[in-house]
Amino acid sequence: MPDRTPTAPVPTALSPLSRVRAGCVVIIKRLTSDPEVDQRLREMGFGEEQRVKVITLQNNVLCQVCNARLGLSAKLAEKIMVQPVASFRLAA
Repeated sequence: MPDRTPTAPVPTALSPLSRVRAGCVVIIKRLTSDPEVDQRLREMGFGEEQRVKVITLQNNVLCQVCNARLGLSAKLAEKIMVQPVASFRLAA
């Protein structure tokens, strides 16, 4: 089995989902909207510790979460604090 070695240390800084580059995978760490909105986000799969892949960043943020693609407004994406996932490469 190939050895997996990290290409970079895991970043610890949190940033809003709306500021993540397209193609990046992140982990949701904190929801900072109103409690009712936070609960609805969790019901849709945007809960804490969930991995999310950002597909596009245009007027809205299109994400892949739980094998589904969901769109969020940029304003709502500002309220979802995320942490990048460390990328891994196969060792030669």
